[in-house]
Amino acid sequence: MRFKRIYIHKDVRDEPLVKQIQSRPNLPIKMIDSIETLHADLAHADDPIKRGKDVLLLSRQKGRFLKKCPGTQHYNCCGYQILHIGNFCSMDCSYCILQSYFNPPVCQFFVNHDDLFAELEAQEQMTGVARVGTGEFTDSFIWEQWSDLNTRLVQWFATQNRWILELKTKTVAVGKLCGQDHRRKTIAAWSLNTPKIVRSEEQGTASIGARLRAAQKCASWGYPLAFHFDPIVLYEGCEKDYEAVIRALFEHVSPENIVWISLGTLRFMPQLKPLIQARFPESKIPYGELIPGLDNKMRYFKPLRIQIYRHMVTILHGLAPDVTVYFCMEDDEIWEKVMGFIPAEKGGLSAMLDESAMRHCGLRE
Repeated sequence: MRFKRIYIHKDVRDEPLVKQIQSRPNLPIKMIDSIETLHADLAHADDPIKRGKDVLLLSRQKGRFLKKCPGTQHYNCCGYQILHIGNFCSMDCSYCILQSYFNPPVCQFFVNHDDLFAELEAQEQMTGVARVGTGEFTDSFIWEQWSDLNTRLVQWFATQNRWILELKTKTVAVGKLCGQDHRRKTIAAWSLNTPKIVRSEEQGTASIGARLRAAQKCASWGYPLAFHFDPIVLYEGCEKDYEAVIRALFEHVSPENIVWISLGTLRFMPQLKPLIQARFPESKIPYGELIPGLDNKMRYFKPLRIQIYRHMVTILHGLAPDVTVYFCMEDDEIWEKVMGFIPAEKGGLSAMLDESAMRHCGLRE
């Protein structure tokens, strides 16, 4: 992440992390009073989204850091807790919903970390298991060269027994995890796809082989693992390609150390389609067999989703019958036709994932 310009909101100029970053030599830093300054600087760019990936904004999280995953009506939600540490991403995936989500689209990192940990301390008194992750609005590891936040989070989660932290990435920037006394309360997780999709649709990300080798390292350091095939993209020969990735996965890591694997096919809000067409004219993603789902997101026809899910679940269950596999934002019909049950029969999707976290990470209710 080599930013061409760093903006610092005046509200955070006295934060320790800001002073630390300011002390680095040869950084193009600009202090601003308002986010409107960013709008003006990006307004004349041919591709404001691409330009925004060259910009780092250091600011304050004025709302809550912890937020419930919004989920989607009509589909089964995993009950995830989002730890909102920042916005946007320096990598450039054609299908990324964040392109149309933030205004301005810049890499924004919230630096009031004392407030973050105070909120965690206050919420930790709540009862029950909680699954917390930082990879919803950004990638969990792109901030490693700027901050020790992941190290601090790993250390905090290691002090308790009811919450786990999932750090999800498409990078290999896991070096700081080595040597941490994590006590298996942090899950190292990767988004996976086929090499074809990584090459054509995931600019700036690590190769699949590199991601799996990074996962192998984390496993050797004692971390539990998770993997997310999301979005699964349909194309001629994709079933064979996804099967190859699944087999490579289990050549690198043991199934016994995997907390869960999620599957989710391509889906996006309709307003993202023209953005993909304009920014990635070679991409075939906008031209798949897509229709509006119950949540108004564009989704593949249900029979197509069922077909790829059945294939991947068959391979996964054949190689790792005890690993928890779940669907991200799918309805009961998909679950029944592919898995042979619906989540409600097992207490709900949240309960299924909580149980797996307790089994692998030593959590207690």
